[in-house]
Amino acid sequence: MDMERRRKFVLAPILIAVVVVLFQYCGSERFVNPETGRAARVAMTPDQEAQLGLQSYQQVLAQEDVLASGPEVELVTRVAKRLAAATGDSGRNFDWRVSVVRSPQVNAFCLPGGKIVVYTGIIPVAQTEAGLATVMGHEMAHATSRHGAQRLFQSQIANTLMSGAQMSVSLGDMPVDQQRAILGAIGAGAKFGVILPFSREHETEADEVGLLFMARAGYDPREAVGFWQRMAEASQGQQPPEFASTHPAHATRIEHLKELMPRAMEEYQRPGASPAR
Repeated sequence: MDMERRRKFVLAPILIAVVVVLFQYCGSERFVNPETGRAARVAMTPDQEAQLGLQSYQQVLAQEDVLASGPEVELVTRVAKRLAAATGDSGRNFDWRVSVVRSPQVNAFCLPGGKIVVYTGIIPVAQTEAGLATVMGHEMAHATSRHGAQRLFQSQIANTLMSGAQMSVSLGDMPVDQQRAILGAIGAGAKFGVILPFSREHETEADEVGLLFMARAGYDPREAVGFWQRMAEASQGQQPPEFASTHPAHATRIEHLKELMPRAMEEYQRPGASPAR
């Protein structure tokens, strides 16, 4: 096989992968976040997301020590109701449910479709109802912004391109160790150049939307800064470098929240608003 034909043969898998990516892109849904105006492609319908979220929620409840009653449950339920009402069109079709898990984990999450889980370990860090609204609003914003479906789409695209690159490299006549080095570099580039930045973009968007949710729910958005400062203290410097993390650095997050504060305060101070006590 002459050099020109061999070059085309080696490049063929990459070209095929690009064609497949174009089909994946054109066949996906375009979602526009009503809170931020940001457009993105998603890999699932809202119904598929809700079904997956419910299945995962049921699995969590079956495996964890879920509290049936008590002051923690009352607190979390109260905050969840106020925030759900503040999501407006974004969460109008969600079947909101909330559960409290007895655990020292400093954690909370909201699954697609509105299934919220709060671990008791985060309540002391939250300190106040507004602090709890900060983290719960953030997690609920991930769900209303359909970040899970966006990440799935991004993963599908990355996997398709990576498979094409792997096939192209394997068809070449370079030594095995050189092939591994190239594939490792491609993988690292995809991770640090695409996947992680997209995840941080989702975190930043959830901060913005969550801040608006808590403000509309009657919680002082300025409390969000104090919460994330306490989270920074709780991490004890164990957060990885920002370029290698799915989350922005605490300092970056706090500065961004301060930039968003004027709009959030407008929501909080609008006529007819009912501040939470």
